[in-house]
Amino acid sequence: MVCLPVALLTVSDRRSMAEDASGALLAQRVHQAGHELVERQLVPDDRYRIRAVVSGWIANPGVAVVISSGGTGLTGRDGTPEAIAPLLDKTITGFGELFRVVSFESVGTSSLQSRCLAGVANGTVLFVLPGSVDAVTTAWDRLIRAQLDDATRPCNLVQLLPRLREPMDQPPM
Repeated sequence: MVCLPVALLTVSDRRSMAEDASGALLAQRVHQAGHELVERQLVPDDRYRIRAVVSGWIANPGVAVVISSGGTGLTGRDGTPEAIAPLLDKTITGFGELFRVVSFESVGTSSLQSRCLAGVANGTVLFVLPGSVDAVTTAWDRLIRAQLDDATRPCNLVQLLPRLREPMDQPPM
């Protein structure tokens, strides 16, 4: 098992760190999977503050994975996807699609309201999740954990990490 440095961001206008059940659950899951939680923050739903925190983590070579929770709904204040999407070099489109499929099992058609996403920026893998405990549990247990485990076959994101910073304009050697 490869130990990955993970940063967690909770986006909420109403919760404090002490009330952040989703962030606490993710922190617990990160540790249980054998990864290192290098930083955990909570910011209000302000796209520029979200982008500032996530940009710092993307620029930090000591962070391999960023997971955010919250701010993915449809209300006027929900802006996490808009904050993070412009930072991505590549989008992992299948993540959002698959998340909505597995979420349908528990929340039915409400799953279509999820604007979760995933992608890669500067060699860092990012996951943008809804803020509910059910959503982060589903995302971690059904999708993310296996992709951050180098034993998952036929492939996983861990095996791609060393190659994520390859220049796009140069042929492979």
